[in-house]
Amino acid sequence: MFGGLSGSRLNVLDLDDFSKEEIEHILQSADGMNEVLSRDVRKTPTLRGKTILTLFFENSTRTRVSFEQAGKVLGADVINVSASASSVAKGESLLNTVRTLEAMNIDVLVMRHPHSGAPYFVASKIDAAVVNAGDGTHAHPTQSLLDLYTMRRHLGEIAGKKVAIIGDLHYSRVARSDVWGLRKMGAEVTVCGPPTLLPYGLRPGSEQAESAAFSDVTVVDRVEEALEGADVVMALRIQRERQDSGNLPDLREYSKLYGINANRLARANTGALLMHPGPMNEGIEISSEVAHGAQAVIEEQVSNGVAIRMAVLYMLCARSRGGE
Repeated sequence: MFGGLSGSRLNVLDLDDFSKEEIEHILQSADGMNEVLSRDVRKTPTLRGKTILTLFFENSTRTRVSFEQAGKVLGADVINVSASASSVAKGESLLNTVRTLEAMNIDVLVMRHPHSGAPYFVASKIDAAVVNAGDGTHAHPTQSLLDLYTMRRHLGEIAGKKVAIIGDLHYSRVARSDVWGLRKMGAEVTVCGPPTLLPYGLRPGSEQAESAAFSDVTVVDRVEEALEGADVVMALRIQRERQDSGNLPDLREYSKLYGINANRLARANTGALLMHPGPMNEGIEISSEVAHGAQAVIEEQVSNGVAIRMAVLYMLCARSRGGE
């Protein structure tokens, strides 16, 4: 029912070390999870006796609640801890905090941290499985998986499809993970954004991509060119909390040059999907008209996130269940 996952993977930190087959397994498992979520009684004892702890050092609504719901639907005990309510606020180190929490016999630690690489550090120090729920500007693997799942449900095969990603690629952890996942699945990725918000290796005059994630994407200057013939249009949020002064002269200018509106979306293929990782800044990176239009699957991305995170938690907990 849940895709026959082997439970051999220890952590989910990003999609760079995932194979296409592993991604397929998770997407197939999410189909079974969605069947559970469609029932009148959305509950299964699959992970009864397991403990999942969420530790968020940044504010979050969608991701944290999604993991909490995923764990509870699967029958696990879910404990939510925020940094402001933990001993971190009293000066305790990250390592000592997670070791204290691990002493409570947790099975999975779901972690969001403002510093890139923090989940990798924690994963190397504890025995519990670690899920990266977003680390700095680096990665957000479960968001990428739910994006892939949403695309597959509408488009079928992802291989060969053109996906246009528009906006702040420099600060977006979602973009990096999405590019990894899309390339693994055989999609053609085109990116467009202000030169100051492109990864260093993609900026004019750069010799190579900042990381391998962006080494095989097409970069264009005009958003109209990026959207031409696209099967999926992904608008990225302008992350005001991550902007260094001077990266954008004016948000109105950004909307004028790069905002996704009806006229621009019309350049994509008929029936193209409009996606956004949320939360949206309507009127800046995306117009209200298209954000709530027929092509938008943004709310579906949120609901699919629960099924994907159920699949991820099941996969990680299965390792201690002998691969059952």
